Amino acid sequence: MNAVLDLTTSLLATVSEQGRGVQSSAAGQQPVELLELYDMEGCPFCRVVREALTDLDLDAMIYPCPKGGVRFRPLVEKLGGTQQFPFLMDPNTDEALYESADIVEYLYATYGSKPAPARWLTRSARTLGSFGASTLRIGKGLRARDSLDIGEPLELYSFEASPFARPVRELLTELELPYILRQTGRTQALDWVLPPMRERLAPDYQPSQRNRVDLLQRTGRVAVPYLIDPNTGAELYESRRIVDYLMDTYAR
Repeated sequence: MNAVLDLTTSLLATVSEQGRGVQSSAAGQQPVELLELYDMEGCPFCRVVREALTDLDLDAMIYPCPKGGVRFRPLVEKLGGTQQFPFLMDPNTDEALYESADIVEYLYATYGSKPAPARWLTRSARTLGSFGASTLRIGKGLRARDSLDIGEPLELYSFEASPFARPVRELLTELELPYILRQTGRTQALDWVLPPMRERLAPDYQPSQRNRVDLLQRTGRVAVPYLIDPNTGAELYESRRIVDYLMDTYAR
């Protein structure tokens, strides 16, 4: 898929999500230990859960489980009894859940400061937008490809509906590379302005969302996606640069 078509379909996938997975509101409480989510980026059922994580401003340890994957799929079967996704483990409460509706309900009940949106409490991810986003991406983020193993998990600053972060997460899934997802959902008007324009119009921009604050302190700017690789020391902005880096570093 060429770069223009890739971005176009990713933008359309964002539109199909109907506003979910863009904004964050502070969780009622933050987990002490990272939530653990076993999922596939291109799976519509998994997407519903990731949208809820963004909405609740919850970071998570992501274990990619693409079709044909060998690193984490067998572990899910060992832990939960079957290779079904999404699968959430919460080390803070020792809860382990399948089914997107059950996971979403659990997340809001345990960490939310508001009830779960009714449109997310579906038994079969009947939300057309979630299926539409998967269809538009033509199978990306679903099937494993050969890759090198890594030592420490990568770290990705992202929010679910970001059209620029989506290709990075798809490739991380396909390469079976575990990563810590750092939520960067939008919380104020200036967060909606593209970084180059925002830097010109509001050079004194001060984000309020916790991971956006961290990005500004760390790099002097806020843009999504942002990848940190503790195994090589690399830190990168820009979707295409990150994708090229991952392919050069970890793809066989």
